[in-house]
Parts: sequence; C-alpha cells; structure tokens
Amino acid sequence: MKIAIVGASGAVGQEFLRILAERNFPIDDLVLFGSERSAGRTYTFQGKDYEVKLLQHNDDFKDVDIAFVSAGGGTSKEFADTITKYGTVMIDNSSAFRMYKDVPLVVPECNAEDALDRPRGIIANPNCTTIMMVVVLKPLENLSHIKRIHVASYQSASGAGAAAMAELEQQYKEIGEGKPITVNKFPHQLAYNVIPQIDAFTDTGYTKEEMKMFNETQKILHSDVKCSAMCVRVSSLRSHSESVWIETEHPISVEEARRAIASAPGCTLKDDPDHLIYPMPLETAGKDNVFVGRVRKDLSDDHGLTFWLSGDQIRKGAALNAVQIAEYLIRVGNVI
Repeated sequence: MKIAIVGASGAVGQEFLRILAERNFPIDDLVLFGSERSAGRTYTFQGKDYEVKLLQHNDDFKDVDIAFVSAGGGTSKEFADTITKYGTVMIDNSSAFRMYKDVPLVVPECNAEDALDRPRGIIANPNCTTIMMVVVLKPLENLSHIKRIHVASYQSASGAGAAAMAELEQQYKEIGEGKPITVNKFPHQLAYNVIPQIDAFTDTGYTKEEMKMFNETQKILHSDVKCSAMCVRVSSLRSHSESVWIETEHPISVEEARRAIASAPGCTLKDDPDHLIYPMPLETAGKDNVFVGRVRKDLSDDHGLTFWLSGDQIRKGAALNAVQIAEYLIRVGNVI
C-alpha cells in the first residue's frame, strides 16, 4: 500500500510517522510532501530515508492509496482535487471540510461506518477537543440520550503547533533570564498564564474552537445535543484536558457511567480520588487512550453527570485518529 503524508515536517506530520511505525501499518511505499520551506528535508522511517517533496498540482498522487493531510485548511482546500482525482482517499486533519454534508466527519469509536460514504474521496478528522470528548460521550449516549453538554477545555501549547511549544519554553527561559518576553504564537504571554481564547471570536461571542465543539459533536454522534464550550489555553506543553458536564434524558448512576467508560474502546478509567488518582496531562502525553476521572453526579441536576478527561491531542486528537480511520477502511476492505 502506498501512503502519503502532506505536511510531514509539522508536529502532526511527525506524529504520523511515529504512529505508523508503532502500529506496523501496511506500507509498501511512502511519500512525504511539504511546502517550499520543508521540501528537501529528509526523515527516516523504518530504517529508510525519505526526502520531502514539494506539494504541487501534478500527478504525484496517481498511485497513492491513502493520503494523511495535515498542512492547514487553505492547503487542504487548494489541493483536495489534486490529491483525490485518481482515487486516493484523503484523510484531512484540517477544519476545511468538516461540516460539508458530503464529507464524513469520523471518530472510529463513534461512527466508523460514516467513512464508507465519501463522495468527494475525503474523510475529515474532527477537532482535537471534540475527538477526545466524543470518545467518552459515546458509551454514555448508549445508556441514555445526552441532551446538553457544558465543557471547559484546558488546551496545551502543542495544540498551536511545534513552534508554539518552542515559544512557551522560550518564554519560561526569558522570564528566568529577565529578558523581554517573545509573544508571536499566542494572543498574550502564555508562560505562568491562562488565555481564555483559542481561535478567533465569532458574532455569537464564542470562538471558532468553541463552535467546532458544538457543531462537530452533533455531526459525529448524529444527535441534536447542544454543547456550550469555553476553550482555554494553558501553559502545559502537551495533552489537552476537559471538564465536562452532561444532562441525559434518563438519569445515569455513577456506577453505570464508570462501567461504561471503563469498557469503552479508546477510554481508560483512572478514577480513585481518595488516593489522589485522576488523569493529568503529564501522564497522558504520548498515550493513545483518553483518560477519564472525577466521575460524579451533578449536584445541580438530577439528570446530570460530570467528569474530567485528559488525552494527547497530537495522537488521539489528530494523527492517531486519522490512522485508525485508515485501519478501519483496510479492515473492512474499503481500500485496496
């Protein structure tokens, strides 16, 4: 099988290489693509060196079976036809196509079958915060329909890319050395700070990131659920966390919720507050599952539950989810 990675030099592109190797993904040939800035760089994959090719409008994708694309929405839109015109399945990590009616938005633990109906040849990877939340919501939705969600996210620097991670580390160094603080990748200094804004504000007063959680959750779960989100950038380096409140049609007990989460694919229950055991970004970074703890009844709502989750948004929130989509297509014989 011939695989392409578009945006190979970025944080998610590099994670693709690691995950494909870790999972022994069936690759006969690999092609890496990037911008003029990254073209010519060389990366090693399973003992062989691969040079990044310049992404162009040509026939480079003619024999490619699956293309993992993580180069930004503008690039995805510009090159979608070039990538898919010979039958390549494009699994896109950007927000460009997520809400298109003829593009499935897929989290394999929730709606893998949606990936089979892709008129454009494109499958969209959801927003990282949405992915991690719906993986946990799905087993609870199976117990009782979720009517309403309130969520506060605590999103690490890595959600803004490799350069943002480097800037956060640079800010801490500059503070220690008494130097002026570099602020390029965030609206404000992130070191020793939290920023209640991720992406641009919309006319609703919510940011684009928060509206993604509203719209994408409905599409993935095929649900009329309403989601009100507050997305916050925090000064952890990697892994996002979320505090989630849900209201269901029928009450779900804490014991039922814990059992459902513990047995759900993609979830790990880590919930023993008496012994100070709960998920934290330091421990979930580099892991595949979404970790869940602090499961309890919502004291303000008889039909409510609340819980805390943490997961690596570069892995499950991006590259891993895309690879799992591809694995599903191979498993059901939907791609040769």
